[in-house]
Amino acid sequence: MKVVVGVSGGIAAYKAVGVVRGFVLAGHDVHVVATEAALRFVGRPTLEAISRNPVHTELFEGVAEVRHVALGQSADLIVVAPATANTLAKIAHGFADDLLGTTILASEAPLVLAPAMHTEMWNDPATRANVALLRERGVTLVGPASGRLTGRDSGPGRMAEPEEIVAAALAVVGPRDFAGRRVLVTAGGTREPIDPVRFVGNRSSGRQGVALARAAAARGAQVHLIVANLDDGVAPADAGITLEHVDTAAELEAAAGRAAAEADLVIMAAAVADYRPDEVAAGKIKKETQGDTLELRLVKNPDILRGLVDARREGQTVVGFAAETETDREALLELARAKAARKGVDYLVVNTVGWSTGFGTPDNSIVMLSGSGDILTEASGPKASVADRILDVLAR
Repeated sequence: MKVVVGVSGGIAAYKAVGVVRGFVLAGHDVHVVATEAALRFVGRPTLEAISRNPVHTELFEGVAEVRHVALGQSADLIVVAPATANTLAKIAHGFADDLLGTTILASEAPLVLAPAMHTEMWNDPATRANVALLRERGVTLVGPASGRLTGRDSGPGRMAEPEEIVAAALAVVGPRDFAGRRVLVTAGGTREPIDPVRFVGNRSSGRQGVALARAAAARGAQVHLIVANLDDGVAPADAGITLEHVDTAAELEAAAGRAAAEADLVIMAAAVADYRPDEVAAGKIKKETQGDTLELRLVKNPDILRGLVDARREGQTVVGFAAETETDREALLELARAKAARKGVDYLVVNTVGWSTGFGTPDNSIVMLSGSGDILTEASGPKASVADRILDVLAR
């Protein structure tokens, strides 16, 4: 698929590199159309190296091939990230005074915009009117998110993360093979309290589980997403996703049990603490009174995945995840096959995690096995892309 990525002149232009990379890793032919202002924030060589194509900026480049309209006519998808307040206004009112404007006007491809601007600009009546007009015309907007902006201010206006933009854009032109299916996804990492301020937990960001929820919703599913302690900016607000927050393994077990009763497909991507403190202190444990050592007695948490398998109703599919630190491939697969058999799942997705891999990173590398241990697919790259490869197997 030919994807045109428009980059306009805002500080969030540096994140456009991640958007371009996401489309390239998903196997698409990516062409960048950058405004002159955009190239003051991110360099042409960077965008060309990542996209593997020349960057286009000028209306009068490639006149013989009528490039000012040819790019738009040949595009299968156009994504503008970031879309500044000025760019939103120009697109809404049909301005074509630069190559990005003519490319959009000359195209019948789906258009996806990722707004990025200061909160006051996003909330301005003019911007709100432009956004409403664009949505009426069928333009897809991804974000903006709420978070830290340029400088010290914070609020709505932060550009969505690249993997979210790529997933949402591909969903616009993607399959609807999960239409009518009810999907439960769990994501994030549980935390088991030691006292009111400390806990036993793990480093899961929740990105892979959230990516699976987004991908399933984009493919037509009704998704119930149960999240435990996601990293900042990871939680989705996509249509088709019902969001439920939990904290501990016990809370996750109760919530998943309720939601699974109505689900056709259960994907247990959350990282659940295997153990919890036997006793939780009512107040903060202080080193001044505790002494030089602190001993914690941990007890095993319930096996949530096995419980869901045992309660599985006819026709329901259960997918488990296994995060392992084993780096040898054959040993990793042996661990995965043993877990698939022990848990009784229909499918198991295994990945290697470590100090700098798996948890908390934008990319992932997985092997997906059947319940009997056969390798069904392998995928590496952005977690949004990995999510789609997993769902491709489940759709079959």
